Amino acid sequence: MTASEADALEAARRLFAGPIAFERGVSRLDLLPPPDRPEVALAGRSNVGKSSLLNALAGRQGLARTSNTPGRTQELNLFAVGSPPGFRLVDMPGYGFAEAPKPVVARWTRLVGAYLKGRPNLARVLLLIDARHGPKPVDREVMALLDRAAVSFQLVLTKADKARSLEAMVRAAAAEARAYTAAHPEVLATSATRGLGIPRLRLAVMAAARPSEWQQSPGNAAKRGA
Repeated sequence: MTASEADALEAARRLFAGPIAFERGVSRLDLLPPPDRPEVALAGRSNVGKSSLLNALAGRQGLARTSNTPGRTQELNLFAVGSPPGFRLVDMPGYGFAEAPKPVVARWTRLVGAYLKGRPNLARVLLLIDARHGPKPVDREVMALLDRAAVSFQLVLTKADKARSLEAMVRAAAAEARAYTAAHPEVLATSATRGLGIPRLRLAVMAAARPSEWQQSPGNAAKRGA
């Protein structure tokens, strides 16, 4: 690891070691706060481990409620990062399979789609994919939706510690991402339980939500083409 990479990772660590607080949960778009700061959303299938990854990202347990029951998150849950808050993390309802009544699943699926297509301050979507299985058809539908809406997204593999061939899965996911203009080229592999990839995930969030801070981090002149 170079000195510049270490500096950037430390800046991201300090950012997430600071204040992070639940702001609100909303079940309708008209209940969202004003689009006054960047938002980075975590999206994925109902059993992909979004809340666990959010807790690992923030470095604290209990920030996002986790459950063994797929589909437990039924609102857009917004978390303010920083003091004063500089951006928001958004824990989204899972799409696809969920142990909930079909009308409820349909309602929050519409909510997810409307948010992803229409939130003007959405800086990036972290699209979570189970590393054991790779992208499913429903994931590809979301990728296509984000691409059509010109919303930047990045594939993040979860449960990487349980994958049989992680390197092959990362290569395959990166190959799929290259088909979409809006996709970030780097695929991140993470494990919420073991902390794998969490520092680089924090860095990716900082770069998306606070690009000026990322650009000012020591040693990033080369990354800016200087």
